[in-house]
Order: sequence, then structure tokens, then C-alpha cells
Amino acid sequence: MSKIVFQSRMASKCAKEAPKEEISINSQWLTRGGFVNKLMGGVYSYLPLGLRVLQKVENIIRDEMDAMGSNEILMPSLTPKQLWDTTDRWDKMEDIMYKVHTSGDKVFGLGPTHEEVVTPLIGGFIQSYKDLPASVYQIQTKFRSEARPKSGLLRGREFRMKDMYSFHIDESDLDTYYDRAIEAYNNVFDRFGIGDKTYLTFASGGVFSKYSHEFQAITPYGEDTVYLDREQNIAVNEEVLEEAVAELGINKNNLEPVKAIEVGNIFKLSTRFPDAFGIMATNKEGKRSPIYMGCYGLGTSRAIGSIVELCHDDNGIVWPKNVAPFDVHMIVIGKDDDVLNGAKALADKLSIDGTETLIDDRKCSPGQKFAESDIIGIPYRIILSPKLEEKSMYEIKNRKTGEAIEVAQADIIETYKKLVKDY
Repeated sequence: MSKIVFQSRMASKCAKEAPKEEISINSQWLTRGGFVNKLMGGVYSYLPLGLRVLQKVENIIRDEMDAMGSNEILMPSLTPKQLWDTTDRWDKMEDIMYKVHTSGDKVFGLGPTHEEVVTPLIGGFIQSYKDLPASVYQIQTKFRSEARPKSGLLRGREFRMKDMYSFHIDESDLDTYYDRAIEAYNNVFDRFGIGDKTYLTFASGGVFSKYSHEFQAITPYGEDTVYLDREQNIAVNEEVLEEAVAELGINKNNLEPVKAIEVGNIFKLSTRFPDAFGIMATNKEGKRSPIYMGCYGLGTSRAIGSIVELCHDDNGIVWPKNVAPFDVHMIVIGKDDDVLNGAKALADKLSIDGTETLIDDRKCSPGQKFAESDIIGIPYRIILSPKLEEKSMYEIKNRKTGEAIEVAQADIIETYKKLVKDY
């Protein structure tokens, strides 16, 4: 990604108002800020600012999945019906799968999930316990036939998702990897800037295990209701509430119902999919043994919507620094070429240490620039103007706190470095 971008050259603009049909907070601010544009219900284009955020979100996830020893792959979105027939899910997925009919009576599915593809794919490389554990993940565009897509990026028909799959010789090995995945997910949400609001949540494991786990971010704007135990730092879904209270030693009087957004989920799949495809491995005793699977989902586009729902104020988005489209929004006031040249020179100096700068060099009023800067929500704003130039000063403003200070031009780099550590 380019370290320095001039706003006058960007292929998107802020809007004074969000479209009336955009009622969720994330869709309003992301649309007004020029991050996304809705093509139709549940389907969005990512504009330059939005794509930068998406890339940062996905790279954080890559870091943590790679650290677990998982390998990134990319599987097709278009999948043959036969795979879904093998697992008996073609008809069961009727409500959410887009099915494509082609000439010659051929039918394909646009994958809403990829167990049917990944199991025979990776199973083809597994002969014995020495090949296990194995883990792969992808970050891919998914398709789900949402009857009523809503809430901006939180619920779409076409969306980005990281799905990881792990394969194990026994349940114990799966349990060990599963616990590592919980830790990795916590790291992801910490780096997103929402870790202090996100809780491991016990949910139904269905037919595969007693519990699955969701990661729920607490916000009054959430779609879900979970029961939170702040002392134990966990939450429970209503569907398993009674069972979990008894088994986890939770004091029911400590639970509070709170609104939340699901930002991730993980499941133990047992041997369900390897069994369907007849995939086994030779164990240490030389006998053929079933293979156990886990799956680990995290919607990357949904993560962006969730972050905005949690990190905004009345004026716009307040991006956490690790996922912000830029580190600094440099506002150039007036038509003095010396001021603009000074902005370019300062951006060059900042870029040496990796700082990414958006320079607002547009010919519009200071008021418009300041208002739109708030909407875009970049962590720090540096203002350059003829008056400040006369004093050899810059003004730097913290988007989160609103605190603004004047800083001598000679001290701006050192001051910025100190400030950004505490953002």
C-alpha cells in the first residue's frame, strides 16, 4: 500500500448524508466516509479507503493464523453438487446456498462454507499420523442467500471471510489445537482494537460436541443477546444457559444480559466430514484411525462493520490505529504552495518509519476538511496553514480524545512518535 496518498486524487468522496435505506451505524458512516458503496442489498464495493482497511484486517488475521502453523490456500467458490451430496448437505443448505444451473443439466453451488472442498483436498495428502496435525485457511469471498440482508457489512449476500480447517489423529490433539485457536482469536481482536469488548461465548455444539464457541463484541447496537459474567470474563448464549451455568460453575446472579455482535466462531466437527469422504489415517499402532476436524470462522468484512459499530462517535468513525486506512490525516489550509510543499516533505519524513499519510490537498473550505476528517476517522490529524507556518508550528489532533496541541515543526516527528504509542 502506498505510504502517501493525496485526497484530491482519490476515486471516492465523502457524502453529506448517508442514503436513507442505510439505517445501521456501520453502513451510514462507511458510506458517508467513502469506504464502501452499496451495489444492491447485501453487496458492497470497497472503495480505496475501505480496501485499505480490509487489507489491514486480513493481514492481522494472516499473522495470527500463520503463527499457529496454518497454511494459507485459496479454494474455488464454485463447487460441484456431488461434494454436497456426499455429505448429505445439498438439500439441507437450500436456504442459504446460491445454486447455479448451467447447460447440460449441470448444477453447482457457490460455497457458503468449504468443508466439502477442503476435506477431500487435504485428505488426499494424509496417509498416517505423521502427516497430522494439518491446518489450512483461506480468506475468500463467500456467498449466502440472505432473505433480508441488513445491518451493512454485518449481514450480506456476498462477503469476505477467513475460514480455517484443522485435521487431527485424535480428539486430544484437536482439543489442544482448538485452545490455541481461542488464543489466536483473542490476539486478533486485541489487534483490531476491540479485544477489551470481546468475550469468548459458549454456544451449542450441535451434534459434534457439547459446546462451540463464539466471540461476541459487547455493544448496545448489537443484534444478539448473550449473558455476560464479567468476573470470569466469559459469556453464554441463551440456548445453553442452564447447562453452562451448572457445568462452568457460573453464579447465575452474576450474569447480565447484554447486546452483542458475533465477530467470530469456532467448532469441533469430530469425524463427520472425513467419515463422509472415507478419509482415515494410520495411527501409531499401525491401525486405520478416523480423522478429527475443527473449523474456525471469522468474517473479515463483518469485522470492519463490527469495529465501526464499536468505535464511533457523533462525528464519525474512530478507527483503532492498527486497522485505520492511514495513520495521519494531513490537512492543508489555504492556497500557499509553500504549505503544500511542507506537507509533502513532512509526509516523506514520516514515511521513513512506515507512517502512512493521507494529505488533504483539495480546494475546499477548512470546515469541510475538518468535518470530513472526523467522518473518515484517522487516528491523528496534522494541520498546516499559513498562520501556523509563520510561527514554524503544526497543530496535531487526537481523533479519539479530540485533544489538539501546537507543536514546533522541528519537534513534530518526535512528538508524533510519543503520542501514537498511547493512542
